[in-house]
Amino acid sequence: MIERTKLYINGQWVTASGLEVFDVINPATEEVLGRVPAATHADADRAVAAAVAASATWARTSVPERTSYLSRILEGLTSRAEEIAHTITGEVGMPLKLSRRIQAGLPVAVLDSYIKLLAGYPFEERIGNSLVVREPAGVALCITPWNYPLHQVVAKVAPALAAGCTVVLKPSEVAPLPAFILAEIIHDAGVPAGVFNLVTGSGEEIGEYLVRHPDTALISFTGSLRAGRRVAELAAALVKRVTLELGGKSAAVVLDDADLPTAVKSVVGACFINSGQTCNAQTRLLVHESSYEEAAALALSAASAYAPGDPMDDKTRLGPLVSAAQRERVRDFIGQGIEAGAELLTGGIEPPNGLKNGFFVRPTIFGRVTPDMVIAREEIFGPVLSIMTYRDDEDAVQIANGTRYGLAAAVWSGDAERAAHLARRLKAGQVDINGGGFNLLAPFGGCKQSGYGRELGRYGLEEFLDLKSMQLKE
Repeated sequence: MIERTKLYINGQWVTASGLEVFDVINPATEEVLGRVPAATHADADRAVAAAVAASATWARTSVPERTSYLSRILEGLTSRAEEIAHTITGEVGMPLKLSRRIQAGLPVAVLDSYIKLLAGYPFEERIGNSLVVREPAGVALCITPWNYPLHQVVAKVAPALAAGCTVVLKPSEVAPLPAFILAEIIHDAGVPAGVFNLVTGSGEEIGEYLVRHPDTALISFTGSLRAGRRVAELAAALVKRVTLELGGKSAAVVLDDADLPTAVKSVVGACFINSGQTCNAQTRLLVHESSYEEAAALALSAASAYAPGDPMDDKTRLGPLVSAAQRERVRDFIGQGIEAGAELLTGGIEPPNGLKNGFFVRPTIFGRVTPDMVIAREEIFGPVLSIMTYRDDEDAVQIANGTRYGLAAAVWSGDAERAAHLARRLKAGQVDINGGGFNLLAPFGGCKQSGYGRELGRYGLEEFLDLKSMQLKE
């Protein structure tokens, strides 16, 4: 039992002013793993006031000073990586082997990338008779989701601190424990009081209050489309800057000259990672109509390696969903797919064999999915793959772009130039070509209803900076 009884405000661990708490549930066992306090409005006010008080001094720190603090935080994240991996596997359910590499490894890599970026970033540049300066925007409110509960935090907090902003962090109450580990690391790194503040609570109660707070200057939010709309609505009243990274319904377009076995295996893995609870999961596999039967057989073969199991077992590749509510949501979508007439190739709504406890679902693949079906349009956030067919490249582009989302996509082809040409036509913030790897220095974010603004690299840093032009007399 991991019981956190205090919030981190103004460089101190302080008791929440209310008595309400949130239980953190282990999704593999359905047992209570931990408990965190629910902040009140008064606690949120204290956190923002601390960030405001520290803002001017932190904004004036030099790049070497900020780099030194970030380097000490990096040391802490690295030294506690195994603890972080076990904690996140316990509260989210990602298999431990993957949590070590992704849930604990990615935050280290992201923070390291910002330390290196700071060394050469041009905070000032001369353009004609103007000196253009990039200044910290003020108090940054960072609201993060449960599916990558430390990576998403570090992807916001690292550039905010690097930019010279102070931070109020509101993590998801479903998976808040890694944020407390980060707060301990930041405290041990000697970061000045008020520069980083942690409050826990629900989005409706504390998240919305902080968004409306007159002293939070900008908001970086990752979460659902519904919640993102609400954040944008509330922030608009005070004309606050907002970065939104929302949902996705990513299409992987496999062209007729592609290496089909390699492509299909990769797409199945990209769909099932973290039990499908990934915003840029490739959940639509688009294949030429002449390749459907072969693609379906290949997908079934690939899916056979993803039997649900104990996430603490190093042999497990597919863990549970994060909650009972999420399990029921995914099962409902699977039921809608069956009712719509999609071809159920594997999986279904029945519980997996041999798993009496835990929020597990069967890895599911539908074939002959058409663009009008709900499972082809809506983000399911579970291990559910839809195989769709197209007639030609033009048809593939129309189908791939035929949802309200625009976060990510993929293209596979034996001709790199052809793949790049089609990738340019896809309405998505990032497109993987022939399995191209994730790049921490490239911008991450979407278009359409997947949100706006970018994270990672210098693009993520610039979300926390204001531009000022100083016209000089020559």
